[in-house]
Amino acid sequence: MKKINIFSISSLLLTLVFLASCSDSFLEDKRNYDNVNTGIYDYYSGCEGRLNDLYSWCLPNTNSSLTWRNPSVGDADDAGKSTEEYSGFSAFVNPENPLTSMSGTIVPDYFQNQLNNIQESVWGRIRNINDFMKGVNGGSLSQDEKDEFIGQALFFRAWCYFNLVKWYGGVPIVTEVLEPVEGNYTPRSSVKSCIEFIVNDLNEAAKRLEKATCNGGWPSNKWGHVTSGTALALKGRVLLWWCSPIFNRSNDVNRWKEAYEEMAKDLITIQACGYGLYQTANNINGSDFAAMFCQPGKNPEAVFVTLYNNITTSGLTQKNNPWERGVRPGNTTGSGKNPSAMLVDMFPMKDGKCPGTLLDNYTKLEKSSIEYKAEYPFVGRDPRFYRTFAFPGVRWAYNGDASEKDPYNPNDGANYALWNYVWYTEESALDNPESSECYGADNLLKNAKGMYVRKRSDDLDVNSPLYSWDVLQSGGGFACSAAPYIELRYAEVLLNLAEVACGAGQTEVAIQFLRQIRQRVGYTGDCGIPDGMKQDVCMSAVLYERQIELAYEGKRFDDMRRWMLFDGGAEKVEGAPESWTLTGWDGNTCTWLGFKPFNGQRRENIEFRTAGEGDDYAIGGTTYDSDPLVVSGENRCAPIDLRKELDAQTANLQSWYEDYLKRKTKKGDSYDQNHIPLYIKFLPRYYFLGLSKGAQSNNKQIGQTIGWEDNNNGGAMGTFDPFVGENENN
Repeated sequence: MKKINIFSISSLLLTLVFLASCSDSFLEDKRNYDNVNTGIYDYYSGCEGRLNDLYSWCLPNTNSSLTWRNPSVGDADDAGKSTEEYSGFSAFVNPENPLTSMSGTIVPDYFQNQLNNIQESVWGRIRNINDFMKGVNGGSLSQDEKDEFIGQALFFRAWCYFNLVKWYGGVPIVTEVLEPVEGNYTPRSSVKSCIEFIVNDLNEAAKRLEKATCNGGWPSNKWGHVTSGTALALKGRVLLWWCSPIFNRSNDVNRWKEAYEEMAKDLITIQACGYGLYQTANNINGSDFAAMFCQPGKNPEAVFVTLYNNITTSGLTQKNNPWERGVRPGNTTGSGKNPSAMLVDMFPMKDGKCPGTLLDNYTKLEKSSIEYKAEYPFVGRDPRFYRTFAFPGVRWAYNGDASEKDPYNPNDGANYALWNYVWYTEESALDNPESSECYGADNLLKNAKGMYVRKRSDDLDVNSPLYSWDVLQSGGGFACSAAPYIELRYAEVLLNLAEVACGAGQTEVAIQFLRQIRQRVGYTGDCGIPDGMKQDVCMSAVLYERQIELAYEGKRFDDMRRWMLFDGGAEKVEGAPESWTLTGWDGNTCTWLGFKPFNGQRRENIEFRTAGEGDDYAIGGTTYDSDPLVVSGENRCAPIDLRKELDAQTANLQSWYEDYLKRKTKKGDSYDQNHIPLYIKFLPRYYFLGLSKGAQSNNKQIGQTIGWEDNNNGGAMGTFDPFVGENENN
C-alpha cells in the first residue's frame, strides 16, 4: 500500500449535511462540520457552523498535555518540567535518556500526530482551514461577512503554523486544498519563509477583521472570537521569535528595530479592540492579578482566550476547565501542583529586586536590600508571589464543603486555610530528601505537597466562583469549572514590546513597559526597575519579569529555547554549518545576560516539617488525628489573609514557623540507581526538533533536520537546514 502524504490529507467532502442554521451559542455548538456540501457557504449560519468547528479544534485546550495542537498551558508537562517551575526530568532535560528520532526514547511528535485523522493532525486542521476559506470565497455572502470569516480562519492557520515553526524551524507551507495522492509533496520551507507567511496571514487577518472589531472588539455575544488585536498580538509573539537568538544567531539589530516599529504601531489597534491591563479600583496585595484569570465576561486582559462552561451533564455542550481541581489541595477534593523550590526562591522581594542571598541566575540585576530568609519564603515578597504560590498558613477560600466527601476534611470552604506542613513517622527520615514517610496536616496525609501552585485559581476572596461545586459529580468538588484559559494576554503584549524595544536599543522605552506591568500589582515609583540600565542588564530584567509575570502560564520553556538558556548557544550540533554558530551576544547568551546556564543544575522541592526545639514535634503517626502539633495541644496562629495588610501577618506567621516548623529540602529531580543526584541536560539539537520515525515513515521525501537520524536514509544524520529550507534560493 502506498503511503499517503500528510500534507495532502483530505476530508473527502461529501454531500451529507446541509446546515440551514446553527446555534447562536459560541460555546455550546461544537459539532463536526467537516463533511459538508458547498451550499452552506451561501448562508451566514452555515459558515458560522464550520467556523465554530475550526475554533473547537484549534483553540488551546487545558484538558490535554503538550501536543502539536496544544502549547503548554502551565502544567507539569514536558515543557513545564524543563524549566524552573517544576521539578522532575522531562523528555527534554533527562540526562539518562537522550531523545532520538529512530529508536530508544523517541522525540515527541508535534509534526504529524495521527495520520489521516483530520481532527488529530495539524495538517488536517490546516487542510480544513484552507477548505473553509475556499468555500467562503466561493459563496454568496457579502464582502464584509466574508472578511469576518476569512479573517478568523487566517488567524488560526497562522496559529497552527506558528506552533510548528517554533519546534521545527522550517516546515512545508500549504495554502491549497490538496488531494490525497502521493505526488502532492510539499517541501520544507526556511524559517524566514515561514515567518513571512505567518506574518502575512496575521496582517491580512487583522485587516479583514478591522471593521468588525476595532471599535472595542466583538459584541458580548461573540466574546471569545479572535479580533484584529488578537492577530496583531500573535504577530508580535512571532516577530519576537524571529528576533531571538534561536532564529537570529548573529543578532541582526535591524530585525529588532523593524519588529519594534511594527509592534509599537500595532499596539494602537490592539487597544482599539478593547484590550488592556485588567485593573480595578480595589487592588489589594495583587488581587487584580489574581482576579483577571477568572472573569466570566469580556476581559481586557484576554487577547486570545479559550472559553469554558460549568455544565455538569456530559455531552456536546459540556466544556469544563480542569485547572481548578488540578491546583487545589487534596483536602478540598483537588490534586495539587507542586512548584519547585528554585522558582519559589527566585521571585522578587517586595522592592522589586532579586533576593540577594540565594539567586545566582541573574547576576547582572540589582539585588534587594531586604534580607531573604529561605526558611520563611513568604516574608517581604513581590505581591505576585502570594497569588502564585500557597504555603502552610495562608487563607485560600473557595465555595464548597470538602467534608461532604470526607468528614475529616476541613468543612468551611469560605474560610479555608491551607496547613500543609508534614510530620514523619521515624527519626531517620527527618532529613532524608528521598524519604516518603511523611504525612500532611488536616487530612492531607500522603497527598500533601510542600507548597502549591496557586496561580489562576478561582479564589473566593477575589471572584465569584465559576465552578459548580458538587462532590457527587465525577471528580467531585471543582469538577466543572467555567474559568477561561488565556493563551495570550495584554501583559504579554507589553512584555513582547519591552523585549523588542530593548533589542532595538530603546532601553528606556522597555523600562516604561516593565513599570506598567508592575504598577498593576501595586508597585509605585520606579517599581524596582531603575532608569539607565545598559542593554544587557535591561534584557535580563525583561526576561526576569516574563518569568515572574507569566509563571505557570506555559511561556517559560519557549523563552528558554528562544534565548538558548540551557547552554547559552555555546554547544554545537553535529553536522551543523557555520551559520548555526551564535556570533551575536558575544557568542553566549547566558554570559551576556548574566544568567547561569540551566544545564548542569537540578531542581529540588520544599516542604515544611514539624520541628520545635530539639525536634520535639517531629514524629507522628499515619492518621489524620496524629498530627504531633495537635496531639501536643499547640495552637496555630492566624493564617495570612490577603485581603489585609501583609507585613504584620507575615511577621506573625514567621514567629509561628520559628517555634514549630522547619524547611526541608525534598527530592525534586531524579537520582541515579546509586542515589547520586542527576543534573539537567538539554542537548543543543533540541533547539530544532527532528522528525520522529513515524512522521518520516509516512513522508518518504521529507528532509530530516540536521543533528537528527534520518529514517529514510538508513539512519544517516539529517541534512535539512531550517535556515535554508528545501528548494529555496535564500
